[in-house]
Amino acid sequence: MSASPTGARHTPRVGIIGAGIAGLAAAVDLANRGFDVVVLERAASPGGKMREVTVAGRQLDAGPTVFTLREVFDTLFADADSCFESAVKLIPAKVLARHAWNEHEHLDLYADLGQSADAIARFAGAAESAAFLRFAAQARRIYRTLDRSFMRASRPNPLELGRRIGITNIADLLNIQPFMSMSKGIAGYFKDARLAQLFARYATYCGSSPYQSPATLMLIAHVEQAGVWYVEGGMHRLALALADLANARGARIRYGTEIARIDLDRGRVAGALTRDGERLALDAVVSNADNNALATGLFGADLRMAVRATPLGARSLSAVTWNLVARTSGFALARHSVFFGDAYAGEFEDIFVRRRLPENPTVYVCAQDRYDGASAAPTPAERLLCLVNAPAIGDSHEFEPAEIEQCEQRTFERLRRCGLEVEGRPEATRVTTPSDFNRLFPATGGALYGPASHGWLSSFTRPGSRSRIPGLYLAGGSTHPGPGVPMAAISGRLAAASLCADYASTAMSRRVATPGGTSTR
Repeated sequence: MSASPTGARHTPRVGIIGAGIAGLAAAVDLANRGFDVVVLERAASPGGKMREVTVAGRQLDAGPTVFTLREVFDTLFADADSCFESAVKLIPAKVLARHAWNEHEHLDLYADLGQSADAIARFAGAAESAAFLRFAAQARRIYRTLDRSFMRASRPNPLELGRRIGITNIADLLNIQPFMSMSKGIAGYFKDARLAQLFARYATYCGSSPYQSPATLMLIAHVEQAGVWYVEGGMHRLALALADLANARGARIRYGTEIARIDLDRGRVAGALTRDGERLALDAVVSNADNNALATGLFGADLRMAVRATPLGARSLSAVTWNLVARTSGFALARHSVFFGDAYAGEFEDIFVRRRLPENPTVYVCAQDRYDGASAAPTPAERLLCLVNAPAIGDSHEFEPAEIEQCEQRTFERLRRCGLEVEGRPEATRVTTPSDFNRLFPATGGALYGPASHGWLSSFTRPGSRSRIPGLYLAGGSTHPGPGVPMAAISGRLAAASLCADYASTAMSRRVATPGGTSTR
């Protein structure tokens, strides 16, 4: 039993809207702390953006494809008296990604830093290799400065961040380069335009333009360098493992349950109403939906004040994706391959300024059946996810078949210029557009990363775990600390920790979890 903020003593019942990674992480922590937890998911399976689709009778990842920062999940499972390594089979990647500019210019980056430096030396010369090592060191410094003080802690304001880092480490605070754009920061290291393009691309991991996002995002390079893993069976297995853990700790997950409204009583969360008309009495709600769904009134007009709306100009990237089962030939795909367009700045002008599909897209390909050392294409056909960045206007513009067909021609022509032939068939292909992503994730326009990380203040404008409405907590990629699989898990844990603190429920718990850190009994 515990005391609620209203003084009643009972086991608080928490509803979690959305079984994405953040919602599942929150469910694990809260159920482990003794709360009565129900997860309400409108889809038929867990994962949220970590989707799986069926094409030609085979299952393909249709969302995130890169797994990093595994210690976030090691800690989450350990704090729930479980073992992540036993629940999810991981295979460390030796090749981080293969990059191509044309049929002859190819570059692999490796998990081993020295191996990457040697590859860059062969590709662009010794000076660029030395520049890469300096860049990697800077990315590591930025990451270490912000890891505990920002990414795994409650959202600070700029002054609070400075206090956390410490006045004695003021040089570290300045060294994160928040006032310089990613593109300019990268240009300070690399003279080779191809390498500048490659490393500036890390901004897109946050759904942002390298020409508008801060150089602080260089830390993403260190996250990859610290380890990338393949999830055996596909990334969706991670979502299934988290759902199993939440269930094992007592949470209930209800699939096919869509929330129409969050109810308030005297300004505080009191329950929720499903689309089927069922009324659920709840003491608190953790929203794993995009925050713009709250701000635009999709969960009720009274919820508009919970968070600020994300204006069109602040939205992150969307995408056009092709999940397909196809024969390939020519270019030797790695698990992760990137085929760069010829006019990188123009690509982001098309997306963020002109708000149209890029005329010269960069193409990402995940070859889900490929592992390190694969020298030949899987036969008779392999599972592919092909992706190009797109504007998040799916709520105001329905992408017509002719537009997508033209985008498809440009996309696969880019692959052909780099030597890759893909023999796809319409019946073995599934296309997803920004309009489709907006239907899957309402009020986003198809934005896949919440707000874009544009400008030095962008990281401080994402809301923290607590909304403006008592009893309503926030989690997911549109919430601090931002997008990405491990960041989403951290946000879920932060929401759970905030809720626990507000309910002062340590007396009812088996153990007290500290997101991303240690636990006390």
